Amino acid sequence: MALAPYASDPALCRGRRHPEPPAPTRDDYQRDRDRIVHSTAFRRLVYKTQVFLNHEGDLFRTRLTHSLEVAQLARSIARALGLNEDLVEAIALAHDLGHTPFGHAGQDALDRCLRNADPGSGGFEHNLQSLRVVDQLEERYADFDGLNLSFETREGILKHCSGRHAKALEAVEPGGVARRFIDGTQPSLEAQLCNLADEIAYNAHDVDDGVRSGLIGIEQLEEVPLVSRCLAQVRDRHPGLTGRRLLYETLRRLLSVQVYDVIDASRVALATLAPADADAARLGPAMICFSPSMRQESAALKRFLFRCLYRHPQVLATTERAQGVVQELFEAFDADAAEWPQRGATGSDRYRALADHIAGMTDRYALREHRRMTGRDVFEAEPRVA
Repeated sequence: MALAPYASDPALCRGRRHPEPPAPTRDDYQRDRDRIVHSTAFRRLVYKTQVFLNHEGDLFRTRLTHSLEVAQLARSIARALGLNEDLVEAIALAHDLGHTPFGHAGQDALDRCLRNADPGSGGFEHNLQSLRVVDQLEERYADFDGLNLSFETREGILKHCSGRHAKALEAVEPGGVARRFIDGTQPSLEAQLCNLADEIAYNAHDVDDGVRSGLIGIEQLEEVPLVSRCLAQVRDRHPGLTGRRLLYETLRRLLSVQVYDVIDASRVALATLAPADADAARLGPAMICFSPSMRQESAALKRFLFRCLYRHPQVLATTERAQGVVQELFEAFDADAAEWPQRGATGSDRYRALADHIAGMTDRYALREHRRMTGRDVFEAEPRVA
């Protein structure tokens, strides 16, 4: 399918940090995607938490399955809008490479540890860490650190960035991937799309996982206008349907209605603003978007999930123990330098290297290291959900 004029054209790629000859059979974005899929960090996502920890059940989403769902949704929307599917796939597959074990609980704990140990560090940001992974921490090539991805993929990976970190990145890479956080411009349309696909994916699959866990009931979903409307459609078409089939039919519609809304609303925005090319699309407001009504309904679903799932007492209890694991690992490694590979780092760099080490752990590796160093199994008595 031909690319729209405002799509990212691999022939106009802004290049890589380390120049390389072109691949004979792949363009730059296809090459990025393949490098991400073959990376160590990508494989680790299979044992990293989305909401429910790895030991809690085999069918809950992990960071890997989440990333695959984001990529599927993003490619479907990109195809309808004439955007670059290979670029959106690369961004989607890489966007969570910097996440810690234990999801946002691990991230928050590691941020506190790093700020306490080195107040000048700026703490821990998982989006910035994803960029560190692909720029520095992967060790697959003889000629450079990291994966040496294209500018456009790296720009999409850096979804959020604090002003402080943006200025630090800009000092090292003038006019680079952090510049937009300083001058207030947008990333590529493909990056904008991945941001929305991420939101659509986690809202839907967190409903699924919440019901599977028993922490959310089908009847509670009636409180959420967007989900309630999808439920009503299923019940109207399939009277008497219950259980998993009722939930799955509802989730199918929940995904579809959001995807079609993004396509329709984005087409209107693109037609109205008419960016001449990919660079022009960076200068206006975000053009890959929900309609105003869907934005409100999506926000209501987020509030429901926050109240009924993410802040559920059982989830909070697990979160507290997971944060304790990260904190105790940080303290133990800090106290005994021989326990972890510092690679010659000293001073403040030592604490950043320690954060890199812990952030790269999977859930089960972090628990195994914690058990080895403390003699305790913090989740030993937890029930397992099939």
